[in-house]
Amino acid sequence: MKTTQSSTKTHPGNIFITVVAIIAIIAGAVYFFNYLMYSQYNIETNDAQVESYINPVSARTGGYIQKVYFNEYQVVEAGDTLLILDDRENQAKLMEAQAAVDDANAQLVYLQAGIKASQTATSVNKDQISGAQARFVQQQLDIKRYQNLVKEEAATGSDLERARAKHDVAESDYNAARNSLQTSLSRIDELKTRIAILKADLKKKEAGLAIARLNLSYTVIRAPYSGRMGKKSILEGQQIQAGQPLVNIVNESSKWVTANFKETQVQGMYIGQPVQISVDAASNRVYKGRITAIAGSTGAKASLLPPDNSTGNFVKIIQRVPVKISLDTAGTKDIIAGMNVLVAVERKKS
Repeated sequence: MKTTQSSTKTHPGNIFITVVAIIAIIAGAVYFFNYLMYSQYNIETNDAQVESYINPVSARTGGYIQKVYFNEYQVVEAGDTLLILDDRENQAKLMEAQAAVDDANAQLVYLQAGIKASQTATSVNKDQISGAQARFVQQQLDIKRYQNLVKEEAATGSDLERARAKHDVAESDYNAARNSLQTSLSRIDELKTRIAILKADLKKKEAGLAIARLNLSYTVIRAPYSGRMGKKSILEGQQIQAGQPLVNIVNESSKWVTANFKETQVQGMYIGQPVQISVDAASNRVYKGRITAIAGSTGAKASLLPPDNSTGNFVKIIQRVPVKISLDTAGTKDIIAGMNVLVAVERKKS
């Protein structure tokens, strides 16, 4: 009798699946072990973005846009001309203010010339007083002499009367000369007072001229700092108002990361703590940074409408605490505001 012995053969596909499964289990175990070791020394969060100052460029004065010199997302340097407004009205106001200043200066020169003329007149008046005083004294002596002659009957009474008349005329001329000097001095005081008033008015008009120049300079709008322009939404011929935001500009020279860590993660963090940053857009590079500030409240508490848990419908949610991180690595030109990043903070060594 012949005995038939059958042997069982394993299918190659089953062997392949078994090997792949074993490799996947080993890889998962290695990854899980590495993750545990990494988590032991680092705190991670992917709730983080790159930040930068994004400020609106506003108009200091109103008017019609004459020319726009920038394009969307263009890189500009500090002081570059962004746009020019129609400045004809401002030019006219500047000319008007300049004319007012020139008029005040002309009046000032005129008054100063009047003071010099009055001072010269006082010198003449003093000479006139000296002459009138000499004649007045002479007439006083003549009266005394005629009085003695009349007593001695060497002169008549009519001679004495004529001497007295000359004396009165000399006295009147002397008093007139003195009053004329006083008038000239008063005139000088008046002109000096008017000069003081005119100088104050001149300062006021010079201030108006400075304001007119400022308003004229405001018709040329320049970039406040170097950066990248935002979306262009203005065109030539458009009417704008003073204080109106025209375009945003991103300050690319100052960048940082704001990471929102869980409230259970921030314990032990400190200023200056080393940080590793991985940008989603540049996953093959790791940037270094340091913690520069930790918020004093959670993000929800500082929001426009903070949560109110006093209504009775309370659901406990882990809160997030904003942490500001500076970038120490050079070459952050390709990183722009708003990009998502993965932040890993090295735990404080005990």
